[in-house]
Amino acid sequence: MNTSELPPIPPPDQGSDRILAILCHISLFLGVGFVLPLIVYLVKRGESEFVAAHAREALNFHISLLIYLLCAIPLVLFLIGIPILMALGLVSFICAIVAAIRAAEGGFYFYPLAIRFIT
Repeated sequence: MNTSELPPIPPPDQGSDRILAILCHISLFLGVGFVLPLIVYLVKRGESEFVAAHAREALNFHISLLIYLLCAIPLVLFLIGIPILMALGLVSFICAIVAAIRAAEGGFYFYPLAIRFIT
């Protein structure tokens, strides 16, 4: 999906909107994975489009990352899975930090290689 086809993301309404958006992106570091973005999306989708958009993007990335990890695990037997797992870990770490910074600034970040399951 091209980024020019997506509707613009409205600015955050409240200070707590930015905090929730940031928490959605760093939920992997908090140990809650895709559960936190899912809960935030289900609760805030009718209240704040800013938070819902960030939660949706984080949720899509976490689900995509889980699929990529499940595909890479059997490849560990052939030793190609080890660098793939390391690359996935590094990319997820960097992308989550960049997305959290963009959310803190009131912007938006589209994760690379994320499959858009939830639109």
